[in-house]
Amino acid sequence: MNSRNQASGRRRRKTITYIWIAVLSLIVITLIHWEQTALLYILATLGVTALLIIVALADLHGNTPPAENSRTDNPPGENKIRSTFGGVS
Repeated sequence: MNSRNQASGRRRRKTITYIWIAVLSLIVITLIHWEQTALLYILATLGVTALLIIVALADLHGNTPPAENSRTDNPPGENKIRSTFGGVS
C-alpha cells in the first residue's frame, strides 16, 4: 500500500510539472505574438540567474564527510617528486 502512495505522489508531481510547462509555454508564445522581446529577455535573464543560484546552493558532494586522516602510502621522508629527466627535484 505504501508503494501506491509513492506512485500517486510521483504522478501528482509529474502532472504539476506538465501544468507548469504548459503555462510557461503559453506565456512565452503570447509574448512572442505581441512582440514583447524586451520582456522575454528580462524573463530569460531572471530564469538563468535563478538556475545558477540553485546550482550554486546545491549540495553536489552529498553527505559524505571529508577524510580526516588522509594518509599517503609514502613515509614522511619519501615525499620527493621525480622529474621527467630521471633526477630527483
